[in-house]
Amino acid sequence: MSLATMTPTTTLESLQPMTPLQRAYGGVQRAVCTLDARLKTVTAEPEKGAATAEYAVVLVAATAFAGVLLALIKSGTVKSLLTKIIQTALNVG
Repeated sequence: MSLATMTPTTTLESLQPMTPLQRAYGGVQRAVCTLDARLKTVTAEPEKGAATAEYAVVLVAATAFAGVLLALIKSGTVKSLLTKIIQTALNVG
């Protein structure tokens, strides 16, 4: 008798101890239910982590691009070019 079939008139004294076979069946039943729940979760949302992985790849690419831009701006050639453009713009008037 399981807890699901207990009626208000059922007492704890009337319950029989579980046999090893019943305990094994309960363990197998729990394992099957757990596996079923996990499979349903995986099949329902197969790409749940994909957005996170794509976000990480974009962040790495953006950081690398920012590093390249920073290196270019700090170089002497680009620095002198930017200085020349700014001086020309300020001397227009």
